[in-house]
This record gives sequence, C-alpha cells and structure tokens, in this order.
Amino acid sequence: MQRPTLYLFLLAILATFAGGVFAQDDSCTSDCTTETYGLTAAQLESIEQISLQYLEPNQSLMHDRRYMSVTGTTAVYDAPGGNIIRTIDQGFNYVTALEDANGWTRINGDEWVESANLTDVSWNVSSFTGILLPEEMPTDYTIAWALVNMYPSKTPGGTPSESYDLIYRYTELHIFATEIADGYRWYQIGPDQWVHQHRVAKVLPLQEIPEDVTTEQWVSIDLYEQVLIAYENNRPVFATLISTGLDRWPTYEGTFRIYYRARREFMSWGTVGDDYYSLEEVPWTMYFDDGRALHGAYWHDGFGYRRSHGCVNMTITDAYWLYQWVAEMMGSQASPDIEEGPFVYVYFSDTYQ
Repeated sequence: MQRPTLYLFLLAILATFAGGVFAQDDSCTSDCTTETYGLTAAQLESIEQISLQYLEPNQSLMHDRRYMSVTGTTAVYDAPGGNIIRTIDQGFNYVTALEDANGWTRINGDEWVESANLTDVSWNVSSFTGILLPEEMPTDYTIAWALVNMYPSKTPGGTPSESYDLIYRYTELHIFATEIADGYRWYQIGPDQWVHQHRVAKVLPLQEIPEDVTTEQWVSIDLYEQVLIAYENNRPVFATLISTGLDRWPTYEGTFRIYYRARREFMSWGTVGDDYYSLEEVPWTMYFDDGRALHGAYWHDGFGYRRSHGCVNMTITDAYWLYQWVAEMMGSQASPDIEEGPFVYVYFSDTYQ
C-alpha cells in the first residue's frame, strides 16, 4: 500500500509544478510591457473642464398643443357626424387637436375627424436642448453627445464593459483622445473609457468663416455629425443636435440664406402611398433652400440621426431659440415677404463609413 500512496503524492507534486510553469508562461517577465491608450487618469484630472449652459426646456411651447398622429386614410367632416369635406390621404400625417366631443376631435376651424383615427403623441415631444457656447471654447477636449444608451469599453475596439456606469442617450461627453481600431475611430471619454465613433456626435466649430458668408449672424449644418452651430461673426454661440435629410431626400451641401420665416407652417409633400406626409403647425420654421427649412419637430425624438425629407429638424426649444436669434437680427417675428436673412452653410465634416 506504500507504493500507490507514494505514486499519487508524486503526481500531485508534478501537477502543482506543471500548473506553476504554465501559469508563469501567461505572466509578464521583466521585459513585458502592457499597451496603454490615450491619457492617464492623472493627465485627465489635470484638465480643467468647463460647465456648459443648456437651454431650459420650454415646457409652455412644448405642450401648448395636443399633437396627434393620423391612422390610415381619414375623412374630415364639417361637424361631428356631418358631411365629408376632404380626406387626409394615407401617409406620415400629424394634426393638432383643438377639442373633443363624443368620439370626435376638431382639428382646424370647422374640421372634425373621428377620434379613433388619432393617436396622441404629445408625450413624445423631445426635452433635449442645445448649449450656449462659452466665449473661450475648450482646447484640451471636444464637446460631444451620446447618441445611444451605452457602456464604454476599456480599450479601443473592446467589448463594452458593464463595470462602468451606463451612459444615457443625450449625455454630454468630453473627448480627450482618439485611436483607430478595426478601421473606426474610438474616442476616450474618461480613464480607460472608450466609445465608438458612431455612438457620439461631436461639436466641431468651423475655424474660419466660409468664403461666401457675409452676414454677422450665420449657421453651420454639419451633415456628418448632425450638429447645428450658430455663429456671431467667427464666434460660435450655440450648438445642438439636429436631424437632416435621408439619402432619398437629402439636405444639400452649399451656402444658402434664410428667405422666409413663419411661427407655424403647414407642410405637405410626396406621392400618396409612397412618401407622402402632411404636418400641421410645424413650429418656428425658417426656409433656406427651396422647400427645405430649419424648424422644430414634435413628431420624433431621434435627434443626432438623419430622418427627414430634407429639412433640418430641431427640438421645439432649440428651434424657438434659433428663431428668436434670427428675429432679433431681422427686426421682425415673421417674414413680411421674401427676405435676405442669415446665411446657412451646409457641409460634411467627414465621410460616412
């Protein structure tokens, strides 16, 4: 019985020794270095980060109307249960509700529709707002916003790590460094915290006034970042997220001028059954390129992504701020006729990947 016991004892020693050898193969020797990325925690702590002033969500403007989506093709009557006077064709259609009466909703003057054909979307009005930019913009980092709820990765190209706090959509981020991984840019937003370029929108003020821009006040539209910046001469004063045109209905690059303004505007376009839309009371509208306009959008909260038919969508609060900023320059709250307002410079800061 002594031989088997000795044999098992020797095997145990061998296993322990082998495990130690194999473990040593995975560890660093004195010549091994660990690759690091971006700035260290100490370097980041030494950077002075400024607090930005956001617009206060204008609740009175955001909820001064009951916004309703229209389901399918809907008949419009001259009174509850009265005569059909027109039809709202099937499409992307929104109206504003003025009053309800026994299963009917009044939408305009003496126009009524069956309430069952309407869905209240007032809850979807976005409370996101842009920022009033400081006189001295930060030089050690770039201001950005998160476009999705996300966890950062510990390294560029790494898997998101739930050891970090969840970053919520529209959170302000500061980008301190950039690395390339798998052909994409990854941005450092904290110590060992990296996010993919597609998950953020950066505020990138232009360093020079575009050649054709001659008004003191002007606006830039960055189609790549989906960010609008308002300028007074060469100083950026305001920035926010926007939604511009989809590939099928693009917002075109170029230099334009605001030529007509209206506090509320009816917009309709497209082929019924294909790309038709009808939008009542589009707020704080400023046309700059034919039928393309800067305006507030009450029907979505998808800012930072392209989703329009060519217009530049903003939140109602942001659109109101921009509208008043232009009104001050023009000396009127709405266009009496065609006018020559501030320039709008539309461009790509980068190429889509």
